[in-house]
Amino acid sequence: MLVIVIILGIVEGLTEFLPVSSTGHLILVGHLLHFTGDTANTFEVVIQFGAILAVVWEYRKSLLSHAVTVTSNSESRRYYGNIVVAFIPAAILGFLFHDFLKEHLFHPRNVAWALIVGAIIIQVVEMLKITPRTETVEKMSVRQALGIGVAQCAALFPGFSRSAATILGGLLAGCSRPTAASFSFLLAIPTIFGATVLDLYKAWDTLRPEDLGWIGLGLVISFFSALAAVRWFLRFVSHHSLTVFAAYRLVIGIIVLVVLG
Repeated sequence: MLVIVIILGIVEGLTEFLPVSSTGHLILVGHLLHFTGDTANTFEVVIQFGAILAVVWEYRKSLLSHAVTVTSNSESRRYYGNIVVAFIPAAILGFLFHDFLKEHLFHPRNVAWALIVGAIIIQVVEMLKITPRTETVEKMSVRQALGIGVAQCAALFPGFSRSAATILGGLLAGCSRPTAASFSFLLAIPTIFGATVLDLYKAWDTLRPEDLGWIGLGLVISFFSALAAVRWFLRFVSHHSLTVFAAYRLVIGIIVLVVLG
């Protein structure tokens, strides 16, 4: 069990904020490790809190400074208001179709196709070479935030990737690469937190006292691996396109389909 916890904790942390789909990777790795079922699902849900805490820690200064001035500063109100606006579309659809999505879409074959489709979309968006007009999260408009929020709905399909959907949405909305990535990370806080709480509520009966130690370890591993991934990706995306991730997704998707036959 220790090896499984370490592997899944690292996978969750490293993939949660990269445009490769953490949910898809957890499903695929879980099947490879033969770690499936209610206990596995609950474990994978809870360790997402580690990834959320990593983003909160990384952006703590920005979050706190805007929180202090949110009632007196229009820029701070826009900062938090845009996060709320972008959160709403996926929150509504996720709440309404949560059980259907879990029951019918969380399968390796669906993940593989979503990885491939997402790879193609990433490549298409990169080929458009859109000139950015918004260089900071604070300067984003409500319209841009809403567009990113609508794009995030694509991530309800496991394997597409929440980060890919929101970053691509940001690029299409005219945000610079660092701005699109930063807003994607900030939007992850309410989105992942809300999804995790909903999943945990529905899976509460499957929690066992003897699993708490493993869950705690997985959460810690997820936190540190997510923190490393966020810091690396922010440096990477400032100077590079996302095509390398498109290639990775395409290869993994094809391999999974071949293996499944």
